[in-house]
Amino acid sequence: MSHIVQIQTKIYDQFAVAAACHRLALTEPAHGTTKLFSGVATGLLVQLPGWRYPAVIDTATGTVQFDNYAGRWGDQSHLDKFVQMYAVEKAKIEGRKRGHTVTERALHDGSILLQVQVRS
Repeated sequence: MSHIVQIQTKIYDQFAVAAACHRLALTEPAHGTTKLFSGVATGLLVQLPGWRYPAVIDTATGTVQFDNYAGRWGDQSHLDKFVQMYAVEKAKIEGRKRGHTVTERALHDGSILLQVQVRS
């Protein structure tokens, strides 16, 4: 039986963040405090390609703070791709934790199909 699922992603898992960074060939995320244009943020710092300021992930609340000045200081598609990879990696981690087999296939439209084979 097949199911289609839509997910609104909150980012809580530092291991899935690290896996997403590795997958996208980004530098390893580091916990710290950084200056954004309009303030200071603390959390996991993820430096996206071409972004002036890092994205800052608060794993306690699942939120991401960033300042890309409506795309002038960083292409939004890089953050979107990171969130997609985080969701894929988190789903794979959770599936495997439960003893399921997880396979992945990239689709032509840029989406990713994950299949979870539930073991009974």
